[in-house]
Amino acid sequence: MRTITYAQAIKEALEQEMRRDPSVVLYGEDVANFGGIFQITSGLQEQFGEERVFDTPISENAFVGAAVGAAITGLRPVVELQFADFLFTTGDEIVLKAGMWRYVHGGAYKVPMVVRCPSGAAGVGPEHGQCPEAFFMHSPGLRIVSPSTPADAKGLLKSAIRDDNPVLYFEHKLLYATKGEVPEDPDYLVPLGKAAVRREGDALTLVAISAMVPKALKVAERLAKEGHNIEVIDPRSLNPFDRPAIIESVKKTGKIVVAEESYKTLGVGAEIGAMLIEEALEYLDRPLKRVAMPDVPIPTAAVLEQFVIPNEEKIYAACRELLA
Repeated sequence: MRTITYAQAIKEALEQEMRRDPSVVLYGEDVANFGGIFQITSGLQEQFGEERVFDTPISENAFVGAAVGAAITGLRPVVELQFADFLFTTGDEIVLKAGMWRYVHGGAYKVPMVVRCPSGAAGVGPEHGQCPEAFFMHSPGLRIVSPSTPADAKGLLKSAIRDDNPVLYFEHKLLYATKGEVPEDPDYLVPLGKAAVRREGDALTLVAISAMVPKALKVAERLAKEGHNIEVIDPRSLNPFDRPAIIESVKKTGKIVVAEESYKTLGVGAEIGAMLIEEALEYLDRPLKRVAMPDVPIPTAAVLEQFVIPNEEKIYAACRELLA
């Protein structure tokens, strides 16, 4: 199987879905003439024309709102925000319209739209470097995916475009250059709501999200040399969320660490902790440990950014504490 980058996998998913379905349209800031701030959509306007790939003004609330209207009237819009942080400027349209309209109108509408959200700290400061997935887990009606590998970047995006519900697709900026094997099959899909066990083990469950997955796997390799067989789980989809995969793993290991780049308070790890208390408390030998962003804005200074971002050493220390 050929090897391509995470960024190339996203572009391939867009190309294949636009060829397959003429109702798929792509737009956002600089996606057409410039090819997107990360150059992922370069050349797509030439392939599919100005009516299906076009640029917008800098007005996220307006063009995401337009996607809601387009979706309920028959199109499948894919909207690119230059940074995931700009979701907060679209709050009314994302939370109160896209997420709720199908329900509040008694199922009269489908809302098949995808919002691509480049996320993660990468030297771009507090307003361009957040991982805000956890904020939107609290909003009913939204599907949320966060791929960590090139294969999942392709398969999850294709599934998101074909889904009849609004999907927030979080693509971590630091994963764009990572490489992996990706099927060329235009019908290759990764289902929403199905976690991946990246490494099997029985000593401890390590749940890692997005860019934390490669770090978690390095920690697992390190601990394996010390005689500890760690199970690494990548949820891939945060809504729907594969609760059984995590519960079954904890039944086997009795210990769990959650690594994420969201803020610690009310983050994904907090939800997993509450879930385990409600459904699997009797299987836990030790309290859950969370490795996450402290509740401070992401610094612009590189040295301070590295100080607050979860890293391999912090994940390793959390695992060692539970294994002691």
